[in-house]
Amino acid sequence: VVNSLPVAGGWLSDSDKSAHPCDICGGPEQEHRLKVLFQVLDVNGDGGICVNDLTIGLKKLGVHRTEHELMKIVKAGDKDLDGQLDFEEFVHYLRDHEKKLRLVFKSLDKKNDGRIDSQEIMQSLRDLGVNISEEQADKILKSMDKNGTMTIDWNEWRDYHLLHPADNIPEIILHWKHSTIFDVGESLMVPDEFTAEEKQTGMWWRHLVAGGGAGAVSRTCTAPLDRLKVLMQVHASKSNSMRISGGFTQMIREGGVRSLWRGNGINVIKIAPESAIKFMAYEQIKRLIGSNQEMLGIAERLVAGSLAGAIAQSSIYPMEVLKTRLALRKTGQYSGIVHCAKHIFQKEGVAAFYKGYVPNMLGIIPYAGIDLAVYETLKNSWLQRFATDSADPGVFVLLACGTTSSTCGQLSSYPLALVRTRMQGQATLEGGPQMSMSGLFRHIIRTEGVKGLYRGLAPNFMKVIPSVSISYVVYEHLKITLGVQSK
Repeated sequence: VVNSLPVAGGWLSDSDKSAHPCDICGGPEQEHRLKVLFQVLDVNGDGGICVNDLTIGLKKLGVHRTEHELMKIVKAGDKDLDGQLDFEEFVHYLRDHEKKLRLVFKSLDKKNDGRIDSQEIMQSLRDLGVNISEEQADKILKSMDKNGTMTIDWNEWRDYHLLHPADNIPEIILHWKHSTIFDVGESLMVPDEFTAEEKQTGMWWRHLVAGGGAGAVSRTCTAPLDRLKVLMQVHASKSNSMRISGGFTQMIREGGVRSLWRGNGINVIKIAPESAIKFMAYEQIKRLIGSNQEMLGIAERLVAGSLAGAIAQSSIYPMEVLKTRLALRKTGQYSGIVHCAKHIFQKEGVAAFYKGYVPNMLGIIPYAGIDLAVYETLKNSWLQRFATDSADPGVFVLLACGTTSSTCGQLSSYPLALVRTRMQGQATLEGGPQMSMSGLFRHIIRTEGVKGLYRGLAPNFMKVIPSVSISYVVYEHLKITLGVQSK
């Protein structure tokens, strides 16, 4: 038993070093090793490892971790939320964690020789915007290097990190940044995150410009569907059920082919101020939250992203109202954006520019929350199932995850978006009642049923695939033109 006790930072005896790295947790022999490790760490022998057990047990093994790190380990593995890890949870946590460590080891091993040296550590940290000296890199190496070779093999790497909660693994995060290129016309997404290096070298604004340009092209290409969605949200009812083909025919008959792009001008103009305000607000909120990590956790991103979205939307909200009014206008009603703004101001006053503001703000939270949750779930299940050699999932997987998550986000907040659009367009319905948000909800459910809250959903989803595809292609081309390095 003594031979199979954990050693130093790891839990494999030397005779085990020949074991195939991926089989560490498989097979009866390894199962026995994990049992022994579990027994050592379960100090009070109650069949569960709590933070206190870990502190004492790891000290016996010569491994020192802070209380915060140990709490993270227990929290990450504790599936039944009883504050401790039973044997099954312990094994599951180690297997899962080891898989992530394997991915990171492979991505750090730039030369592919199964060892990491100080140059590779420096290069990998430089990619993340952190510059360190050779002495610092050697110091990092020495802390993990057991046999004095000044390189780290997989066993040393795993043994050092296995009981360390390094779950914000930079390499994985880099590939899975929740990118702003998914412009589906509703800019409620959580903003992109930029590394320190990207901020210093000015790459961040190039990303934003490329994202804005891509958004402009994709919105223009899918504008007819967007205008149809607005018309259906405002005018469709039980008695007037607009069909997609009928809607297009009606628009063309009323104002010619050009009328299909009504409201698109201001929709494109508002991209720049909105994304700039959102990005700056996000950075400030990150600072206020006091996170010293470069990349935020999911809960922090949700809070920061929702608040940044709310600030950006509040700043440009009058433009949202103008977009809806311009999309709904009849031929010859307004000569342009300025004329429309003047007309609303004279007839209805300043308050008209904030119609539908409350449902719009309420829609941000379910959108951002569900969008992020679905994205993280899809990402984690991909990493669990398919990530063997690299954490980079490739373009198709990223696009699929981003599109699915933003679609789920849209579905969740769609009724609020519909009520917002109706409120924005109320004055265009001559003599129509000016209802409040709750009044409109009740009115729609009473007269049209729940289905009424999802009017215009078909054209909305018809534009998702083309707009994501177009914005991705344009984004990639603009990135090359602007000289943005792709990681």
